[in-house]
Amino acid sequence: MQLPDTARWALTHGLIRLVMKREARKGNTNTRFLTDRAIQLNPYPHYEELRTDKPFAAGLAGKLTVQHATATEVLRAESFGTASFGGAPRPIRRLLAASASGAARSVIEPPSMLAVDPPNHSRYRKLVTRAFTARAVKALRDRTEEVAVELLDEIERRGVREPVDLVRMYASQLPVIVICEILGAPIAMKDQFLTWGDGAAASLDPGMSRQQFLEAQRGIDALLDWMRGHFETLRRNPGQDILSDLVTSTDTDGERLSETELLSTSLLVLAAGFETTVNLIGNGIALLQEHPAQRALLAEDPSLWPNAVDEMLRIDSPVQRTARRALRDTEIAGVPVSQEELVVVLLGAANRDPKVFDDPHTFDVTRPNAGKHLAFSSGIHYCLGAALAKMEGEVALRALYTRYPDLTLVGTPHRRPTSNLRGFDRMSAALVPAPVA
Repeated sequence: MQLPDTARWALTHGLIRLVMKREARKGNTNTRFLTDRAIQLNPYPHYEELRTDKPFAAGLAGKLTVQHATATEVLRAESFGTASFGGAPRPIRRLLAASASGAARSVIEPPSMLAVDPPNHSRYRKLVTRAFTARAVKALRDRTEEVAVELLDEIERRGVREPVDLVRMYASQLPVIVICEILGAPIAMKDQFLTWGDGAAASLDPGMSRQQFLEAQRGIDALLDWMRGHFETLRRNPGQDILSDLVTSTDTDGERLSETELLSTSLLVLAAGFETTVNLIGNGIALLQEHPAQRALLAEDPSLWPNAVDEMLRIDSPVQRTARRALRDTEIAGVPVSQEELVVVLLGAANRDPKVFDDPHTFDVTRPNAGKHLAFSSGIHYCLGAALAKMEGEVALRALYTRYPDLTLVGTPHRRPTSNLRGFDRMSAALVPAPVA
C-alpha cells in the first residue's frame, strides 16, 4: 500500500509543524531557529544563548547540543541511528517505511544513506564509496577547472558593466554541471537539474507546508522517471562517469545496488551534493567581501585556499544541523539518553565551540585547526561527497578571485528561505577583470 502524498506530508512535515506550535505555546525558545526568520538569517547569537557547560539543552522532541565534543560523540556512537522520516515516532516510521518500499522518493527516507543504519548502511556505503574514490575526485578536478573558466568566460562575453548575479550565473552553475558529469547526463539538462535539486533539498527542512511538499514531490517523481530511463541507457552503453560505475559494477561478493538504491543515490547526489556546494561558494564570497584582509592573504599566498575553504565551512556551515535517534538506552557526556529519544546536533554551533576553536567567531583563513569542523558530519555518516564539495569550492572561488580580484558585492545578498540549508539564492556583484599581465 502506498500512502497518498498528502498523508505522507501529514505524518512527517505536518506532524512536525504541530509539535513546533505546541513547543512555542509552552515557551520553548530553544528551537526558534526553526520558525524565526530573523534567527535564520543570523542563527549564531541564538546558538550562543544555548551554550552552557551542560552538554544538552531541551529541543523540539528531545535534546539538542551546541558542543563540539558532545556532537562528535553522538555522531560517532554506535548506540545512535539515523532520524529517518524526519524524526517521526516509531509507529509512524513503520507505516511510512511499509508504504514507501521501493519508492526512493525522499533523501530522508530509506534507502537513502541519510536514513539507514547498519547493516544496510554498511553494505550500501561500501558499494557507493568505490565510485567516490580520491582518484575519481582528482579526475573531476581538471574538468571542474575547465568549467570554472568556461563560466567566467561566458560572464565576460556578456559584459560586466552591470552587476552580475553570482549565484545564478556561477555558484549554482559550476556544481550542477559537475553533477551532470557525475550522472553522465547532457549538460543541456543543467537547468532542469537545478529545479529538481531545489525541490529535493527543500525536504531537508522540517515542517514544510503541504503545498511546498507536494510541489517538491512532483519534481522528485519527474527526476526518478528520467533516471529510470537513464539507467537503461547506461547499462547498454556505460560511460566514463561515476553513475555508470555504480550502475554496472559489483563488489567482491557479487553485490550491486538495486534499482531503488540507485534512484536514492542519484537523488542524494543531486540534493545534498549540489545544494551544499552552491551554499559553500556563496557563503565564501560573502565572507571574503566582509573580510578584505583575509582576501588579501589569499591573493598573496594562494596555497591557503584549501584551508580557507575549511574555515568557510566551519564559520558558516552550509548544513546547520542533523539529528540522531537513540537505538537503546545509553549515555552521552554523562547524561542518560533514553531509547528512541531524538538528539539534534547543531553543526553550525559546534563549529564555533570556543573549547575547540580559539576566537571562534573570527574568520581566519590561516586557522591551524579549521579542518576540525563538523560541516560534513562525523562517524559512519560522514558525507561521502566531502572531498568533492571542498574541491569544487576551492576551484570555483580561486578561479573567481583570480579573474576578478576587485569583485565587489552590490546591495545585500538574499539568503535562501530555509533554516537548515544556509546559503544565498541571489548575490549581485560588480566585476572588474584583472589586468592582463
